[in-house]
Amino acid sequence: MSAPSVSLGIDLGTTSVKAALVEAAPGEPSGFVVLASCARATRAEAAAQIAAVGPQGQEQDVERIIQALHECLAALPRQQLRKVCGIGVSGQMHGIMFWKTGQGCEWTEGGVNPVFEPRAVSHLVTWQDGRCSSGFLASLPRPQSHISVATGFGCATIFWLLKNRLRASGFPIHLLPDIREPGSVAGRTSLSWFEIPKGTPVGVALGDLQSSVYSCMAHRTDAVLNISTSVQLAASMPSGFQPVQIPDPAAPVAYFPYFDRTYLAVAASLNGGNVLATFVHMLVQWMADLGLETEESTVYSRMIQAATQQKDTCLTITPTVLGERHLPDQLASVTRISSSDLSLGHVTRALCRGIVQNLHSMLSFHQLKEWGVERVIGSGSALSRNEVLKQEVQRAFPFPVSFGQDADAAVGAALVILQRDFNQKEP
Repeated sequence: MSAPSVSLGIDLGTTSVKAALVEAAPGEPSGFVVLASCARATRAEAAAQIAAVGPQGQEQDVERIIQALHECLAALPRQQLRKVCGIGVSGQMHGIMFWKTGQGCEWTEGGVNPVFEPRAVSHLVTWQDGRCSSGFLASLPRPQSHISVATGFGCATIFWLLKNRLRASGFPIHLLPDIREPGSVAGRTSLSWFEIPKGTPVGVALGDLQSSVYSCMAHRTDAVLNISTSVQLAASMPSGFQPVQIPDPAAPVAYFPYFDRTYLAVAASLNGGNVLATFVHMLVQWMADLGLETEESTVYSRMIQAATQQKDTCLTITPTVLGERHLPDQLASVTRISSSDLSLGHVTRALCRGIVQNLHSMLSFHQLKEWGVERVIGSGSALSRNEVLKQEVQRAFPFPVSFGQDADAAVGAALVILQRDFNQKEP
């Protein structure tokens, strides 16, 4: 009897890197078990490399991201890494990084095993980048797709660079990657890497959204809600569905390609856990201005505790401090202010409700029900540690809601490779 297949999934996220080892387990309800996983914060934020970008730029140091990846792999059990038969990779969607051909990285001896280090590479310009104004985006050629271009998308960033830095005519299509089927092999490891055998297949890169959904959507009637740095609510569209091939920049729902040539309907809000973090930082800064010092973690736990006790509020907060892709110029607002609704509990409850209601305005309970959704799977770091957000999700989306299974892009990427290996072994 052959040993169970083991695959490695790697997710290069916005704030952290995660690696997961997944083994096929036909006897389990899910069909797999996670043998081990590890996550490391990247702390990769970097100043923009071009002064003209200004404060709207959001760039990351690639070397720090790779360092976090190596730390993750070093923490995984070596005896399991030796069994890896394939590697799946996912990462934060939409951003872009440039490198010189043949000079992107270099393998070096790093202790027990060789590691690769970035060399002639740019910063990663992330999906959060805001250098492309509404006026600039409106000047771009209309995409031949149902998906509109937004600031932070790699192609929009290339157009911005062509205008502000590079001298070229036309769009450099040769820079774009080839499109391949999910699960197909992009290449093989050229050296032994943290005990992972040389020649191990590496799958083509996957979007972190699709990988996260793949890790936990057990049935087509499930919707997956993730509240982390940002917010995504995804539902599976019926087989054969094809979106209209005309982009609508004002549409709050986008249709992203999924596995088996199907589509996910996705409401992707830019305002999630980052809004709560901004609020906490503001409170800490106010206290510092008043001569009082406190930790952000203390403020966060106290404000969630206060909001848990405050079951309702008339205060209304529209939390769109970052705008939205379909409403890029929209700012946040606070309305229905009364003297009785100014406690920390009221404000925090209204802020959490606003995050969920903003998402609901993009993709409503009634629309999900019309599509046949019967259950919501809630996941994400911001949701998992915030009881108030959970309550507001249940209020806005009165489906059965499961908070137990976390959507994990690293696990999803590993599962795609594992499924490929399983299919190849079938007679």
